[in-house]
Amino acid sequence: MDTAGFEALQTPDGQRLLAGLPPYDEAEALTLAARLRRDHPAELVAAVLTQARLRARAQARFGELADQLFFTPAGLEQATRPAVSRHRAQRYAAAGVTSVADLCCGVGADLLVLATATGAALTGVDRDPLTVAVARANVAALGLSGRVAVACADATAFDVGPHDAVFIDPSRRTARGRVFDPDAYSPPLAFVAELAAKAPATGAKVAPGIPHDRVPADAEAEWVSDHGEVMEAALWFGPLASGVPRRATVLPAGATLTAEPGLGRPATGPLRRWLYEPDGAVIRAGLVGELAARLGGTLIDPTIAYLTADTAIATPFATAYEVVEAMPFQLKRLRAALRARGVGGVVVKKRGSAIQPEELRRQLRLDSADPERAVVVLTRLAGAHIAVIAKNLPPQSQQNRRDR
Repeated sequence: MDTAGFEALQTPDGQRLLAGLPPYDEAEALTLAARLRRDHPAELVAAVLTQARLRARAQARFGELADQLFFTPAGLEQATRPAVSRHRAQRYAAAGVTSVADLCCGVGADLLVLATATGAALTGVDRDPLTVAVARANVAALGLSGRVAVACADATAFDVGPHDAVFIDPSRRTARGRVFDPDAYSPPLAFVAELAAKAPATGAKVAPGIPHDRVPADAEAEWVSDHGEVMEAALWFGPLASGVPRRATVLPAGATLTAEPGLGRPATGPLRRWLYEPDGAVIRAGLVGELAARLGGTLIDPTIAYLTADTAIATPFATAYEVVEAMPFQLKRLRAALRARGVGGVVVKKRGSAIQPEELRRQLRLDSADPERAVVVLTRLAGAHIAVIAKNLPPQSQQNRRDR
């Protein structure tokens, strides 16, 4: 889809055509396209079907709101989940900002949330004409045109002076794929630091893998997960920062764990009754020690982020497993132990093991008719590879997590 195609989509004819489409079905797309081309220009049909396909994909992330918004393929891929955007926008609302520049705004996912959460005047900035057109259409679709503008400009050349706060989401993708070096962001991390010197109330979205030693000394770094999946890290400057160096926030609970200077690394000890898997945001933020202190726990291996403790403590920052049996990892021994317990299916968790969960499930050859289900954790205990059979997760600790 190009700018001309999107402009055609915004005409009354384009809007009627989009609104009248049946639910998108990839298997029927070619047949539908051929039928629509009999009465409509090919460029318009392509734009309408592209938008229908993107809206169908966006349902998982945006829910019913997806049918009101417009997307580009790249814009949808890079758009922040609304729950994460809302959490981030709370910082700006609490700071009482009245005017925010959203640099590298993309199709406007964060722009729209910032506008609704803060009531501030917003200016979105992006250098791609099509992306700007899509962002403007989204602003209009939500009735925000009165106080939200979108400018087509280079973020590094945009004057943020008239605004009392800034949010920037540097691009971390190139034609070759994802970018992990902060110096290769567009704009690079150094520009973010320069921006914070001009506009103290600055927030920046960065990759969750940002090295701790690359976080500016005057910034708070926050790692955010949503439903167990680490989504991003954010850097907060000036009045948007809370005074702690590092923070992990777990959504949808909204619980937050902060660094305690001088706490140090947790001790390593033997496997006890309960095994805890810290949330990814806690691990990325380097706060496993802080979590261990809350749980009265120790590491099972100095290189693995699994904690163990004598008691079960409900916490949003980790999933707890009750240890049933632990053994040196041997496939035959593990299979025999599971069969002896009548286990017919397992969820496989792993850290520090090269074995893939799906491969292990296949090799175990369990009888799926057996009703018992278990968790198998492949990891290391004091350097030795082990397998842990654990009971189903307690209700207060359950989280729907994929094998990893």
